[in-house]
Amino acid sequence: MDEFIQGFWNFAQHYWWLIFPIMGMAGGAAKAWECSSKRRHERRLETLRMKAQLKTAEIEARALTQQARRRGPSVVDTTASVAPNDLVARLFSEHDEITARWLDYELDVAKLIAFPAMSDGRQPLTAAFLRAKKTADALRPASADAKVSEQQVTEYLQAVGDYAVAFEIAEKDARRLRDSTFTEPERKRLDRAQQLLKVAVDESATQAERNVAYKRVREELDGLILLSDDAVTVLEKQVAREISAPAAPSVSEPAAPEPERIRLPRRDEQS
Repeated sequence: MDEFIQGFWNFAQHYWWLIFPIMGMAGGAAKAWECSSKRRHERRLETLRMKAQLKTAEIEARALTQQARRRGPSVVDTTASVAPNDLVARLFSEHDEITARWLDYELDVAKLIAFPAMSDGRQPLTAAFLRAKKTADALRPASADAKVSEQQVTEYLQAVGDYAVAFEIAEKDARRLRDSTFTEPERKRLDRAQQLLKVAVDESATQAERNVAYKRVREELDGLILLSDDAVTVLEKQVAREISAPAAPSVSEPAAPEPERIRLPRRDEQS
């Protein structure tokens, strides 16, 4: 070992000048990696735009098809414009379907633990989805029968297409990442929370066992995953539900207490 160290220093003394080309090569490699990362990001955005355009065309085509079916076997003028109310009603259906798929993650704590990126606005694709949702919600007409201009319908059509594609991409990315963005200790906490959650909603467990498990789930998730108030409400109802058929509580036996509601800080508030 001593001979190796001595040999290294002898080499360094005679060839110290090599540090300059090595540093230049390292800098070039870092710059090349940065450019490659930028190109990947641009390609991802371009893919997002292309898919959004395809989705928009698909929604509009389905609206045209439904309109043609209602007209029956008569000759259909394919160059005619879509009736605004028909298209708006179809867009409402698409919009609501995407929102329901998102809420399936947002309100299901087990899914949030399994795919935490779906609730993490710091993830670029999740942030893009949330922006697309905000835009689609803002452009949504008051009702399918509301009087809207052709421009409003066009903007809402594009917004729903963007919303659909952004959700699909964010969902695929979240399922790919799973808990890989967390450290090893944090992944262990998520795993414990997932196991405790099974006890918290297990009808065969006692109410006291469910309450303790629920409290520990909240503690394990503290600083890792932000649960919305609606998700907490859904989980508390699952924890507090009766084990068997409900019966009137006797005077000597008070009703089982509901789980204590714990208000935990957001992950980004702790940084």
